[in-house]
Amino acid sequence: MSEVRETGDDAVLPFQVGDSAVRGRVVRLAGAIDDILTPHDYPDAVSELLGEAVCLVAMMGSALKFDGKLIFQAQGDGPVPMIVADYVAGGALRGMAKAAPDLPAEARGIAALTGKGHIAMTIDQGPDMERYQAVTPIEGEALSDAAVAYFDQSEQIPTVIRLAVGRIAEPGAGERWRAGGVMAQFVPGEGGARERGEDVIMGAFDREIWERSAAFVETVQADELLDPAISPERLLYRLFHEDGARVFDAQSVHHDCGCNSGKIAAVLERYGEEELRDMVEEGAITVTCEFCRKAYQFTPSGRPADAA
Repeated sequence: MSEVRETGDDAVLPFQVGDSAVRGRVVRLAGAIDDILTPHDYPDAVSELLGEAVCLVAMMGSALKFDGKLIFQAQGDGPVPMIVADYVAGGALRGMAKAAPDLPAEARGIAALTGKGHIAMTIDQGPDMERYQAVTPIEGEALSDAAVAYFDQSEQIPTVIRLAVGRIAEPGAGERWRAGGVMAQFVPGEGGARERGEDVIMGAFDREIWERSAAFVETVQADELLDPAISPERLLYRLFHEDGARVFDAQSVHHDCGCNSGKIAAVLERYGEEELRDMVEEGAITVTCEFCRKAYQFTPSGRPADAA
């Protein structure tokens, strides 16, 4: 390990187990996830669930082979009726949640927080391309369970996922949010008959190495995903030193909401004069971004205040 250049924070590291069809990604988020979660001041359970969703879209989105956006959305009838996280090509991450003020103190995980509902994965390749969306029911207690069920139902790809989110004390900086995740999948090569089911695509060797790899990933603990001293490479060595793990170029990620006054002004243009007047408070219209909590001010006519 001393000869391996180790991946730092806010990055996704792709890997392959030996020469097999088992491939995966490890994500480690520090500043990016703290920038997403801290401005909202959600209850810890909500921050943890949203952080897990951001980890998931980082791992999935960084695998896209084209420019575009991957959007994760969970909706249900529970005290947290909506969770949204997305990844934009180039590594931009953002996320937000809607939560009831009377959130049960003991509630943890997607089943308890979001309740009965569904998750949707949307791939947006831009205005000239048709969107692709897959929707599956929320299954399992944790987001990792629901994500595995999504891949099983919509993609028919054997998958295992571990996610962790928590506050870690940093010298001189107090506690800050960190998050991490690892996912592994059995991905047959081109020409494979994925749509025909797991029993067809796996031979005896494939099944053995997949089951062994999945079992190893299931042993990953939260502290291994959150500890800044355990790099993704070190984690992979712990898991797969017998079979070997090949790593590929890491992809950096960062928080970037993408909001700006011009986009908001374009939305305000859709409202009539009377509707705009109803939005005015203390002589101005104030719009706060739901994702980053940045406040933008506009004149009563809907023009950016700094351009008036």
